[in-house]
Amino acid sequence: MLRLIIFVFIFLIIDFYAYQSFKTIFKSNLIMYVYIAISIIVLGNFFYQMLTFDRSNGIPIKFSLAFGFLVLVYVPKMVLAVIMFGEDILRVPQAIYRYFTEGNTAKGNFFASRRQFISKVALGIAAIPFISVLYGVIQGKYNFKVLKYTLHFEDLPEAFNGYKITQISDIHSGSFDNIKKVDYAVDLINEQKSDVILFTGDMVNNKAEEMHPYIKMFSKLTAKDGMFSVLGNHDYGDYVHWDSDEDKHQNLEDLKTIQKQIGFDLLLNENRFIEKDGERIALVGVENWGVGGFKKAGDLKKASQNIDANDFKILMSHDPSHWENEVIKDHYHYHLTLSGHTHGMQFGIEIPGWFKWSPVKWRYKYWAGIYKEMGQYINVNRGFGYLAFPGRVGIWPEITVIELKKGTNTA
Repeated sequence: MLRLIIFVFIFLIIDFYAYQSFKTIFKSNLIMYVYIAISIIVLGNFFYQMLTFDRSNGIPIKFSLAFGFLVLVYVPKMVLAVIMFGEDILRVPQAIYRYFTEGNTAKGNFFASRRQFISKVALGIAAIPFISVLYGVIQGKYNFKVLKYTLHFEDLPEAFNGYKITQISDIHSGSFDNIKKVDYAVDLINEQKSDVILFTGDMVNNKAEEMHPYIKMFSKLTAKDGMFSVLGNHDYGDYVHWDSDEDKHQNLEDLKTIQKQIGFDLLLNENRFIEKDGERIALVGVENWGVGGFKKAGDLKKASQNIDANDFKILMSHDPSHWENEVIKDHYHYHLTLSGHTHGMQFGIEIPGWFKWSPVKWRYKYWAGIYKEMGQYINVNRGFGYLAFPGRVGIWPEITVIELKKGTNTA
């Protein structure tokens, strides 16, 4: 209850300062009434959805929409509040100075009036996140990007020099609301003409039936050396209520069947060898393993049975915290790990080659893109779909293409 009170208090402070900005510029009572009404509706609906939210039934669309409207309305207000508060920091010393220099004449107007110029600048700046969030909800969640990387390995088998991998992750089919956009993205995956397609988990939000409308669509995926997959934390059905353990188990079995129908070879703490011209690379797939209360079903030792220590190894593990906590410390050398899970929080700022930021960095050390530690690489895919917040802002849905090269990068 205390958390809720603090939460409400913070939003009231934000609204107070944002209201000051609007009131300074707009003199119409009608506009201010509309402002207040929108605030009450958006904030009230969100708190209602939050208080009645039952995670055991998954994340309903009405909660996602309430969350989306909250972000759309209150992120710009936060910008306004910061600027207005900054103005107050300047106004307070001015007011104190006037009080002691002007005496009683200053008491009637202790604070100098808010400057319209500051309020207009604040509104102009706040319009940027408003437009960004609006775009993210309407179009950004389907703004698919193909990100291409070239990674060099001195011990890569010669036969695999130039080998291309397409990675997708976090489909979250239960969130989709535009089947044509999804179909476009599936075709975009095929257009990469990679040697192998690897899917690193979270096909659904909770239930296998979420994938039913998309089975035929994803069955169009094809790659010369096949398609392989692993499970993510959402695939186990742990976040919804089941009438019985048998129902939950059957849901997972149904999802495994769907993956097979699509054409994925699902690796459950298993491995496969891809052979070419008498040489081979090992493909290792673990079940979900994550810190922070997430399922730890992954068994790296079991998944690597029958693999020689000198084999070139590609590991598929849904949660990048597995790489940080177990994989890079293992005595086996896993050349490349492919993960997802973070979604890049679906919100951030990226300038390719220059700057990358998202609040998720405070939760995950490795949260998007390529990282290298102890001579081993990981790619954290930003995700194909979306969850909870019905959009993406700055962190776009991703299709990763990685080309393996033999030798040392001389660039």
